[in-house]
Amino acid sequence: MKLGRLSLRLAVGGLFVGHGTQKLFGWFGGHGLEATAGFFENLGLRPGKRHALAAGAAEAGGGALLVLGAATPLASAVLIATMLTAIQRVHLKNGPWASDGGYEYNLVLIAAALALAETGPGEPSIDAALGSERQGPKWAALALLMGAIGAAGAHAAASGALAPPAEPDSAPAAEPDPAPAPEPNPPTAP
Repeated sequence: MKLGRLSLRLAVGGLFVGHGTQKLFGWFGGHGLEATAGFFENLGLRPGKRHALAAGAAEAGGGALLVLGAATPLASAVLIATMLTAIQRVHLKNGPWASDGGYEYNLVLIAAALALAETGPGEPSIDAALGSERQGPKWAALALLMGAIGAAGAHAAASGALAPPAEPDSAPAAEPDPAPAPEPNPPTAP
C-alpha cells in the first residue's frame, strides 16, 4: 500500500468532491447551483449556470476519480482546468497569498494533481486493480496541457457569450428605497 499517495488522493479528492457538491447542491455550507451561477455571471463566466454546472461536475467528478484512483491523469486534468480558471477569474489580481485572497491554495492543488498524475494513484486504486495505471512525466505533462486547454476553453466560451440585457425599470420610484439588507457572502472558488 502506498500510504502517502492514498492520503493525498483522499484529502485532495475528497475536498474537491465537497467543493463540487457545494456548487451543485448547496451541500457542506455551499450556495447551490443558482447562487453559484449568479456569482459566475458576475465573474464574466456566461452563461453562469452552464459554467457553474461544468465547474461543479468537474470538481465533484474529478475529485471522486482521484479518491478512487481511477483515470488519474484525466481526473488531474479536469481539476487543473478548474483551478486555472479560478486563478484567472478570481485570485490572480490578489497576488499569491491565500490570506489576501490569492492563488496560493489553487497552485498547491494543481501541484498535488500533477504529482498524482506523475506517480500514479498507487494501491489500493481502481487503476492499479485493473492494470491500467498511467504514470510518469509524460502523463503529468499531458494532464497539465489538457488542464490548460480546458481553462482556455472555459475562458473562450465565456468571452463569446453576451451579457444578459439589463431589465428596464417598470416605473420610477416616488422616493428613494431604503438601504437593502446585506446579501450573504457569495460563493468562493477554491
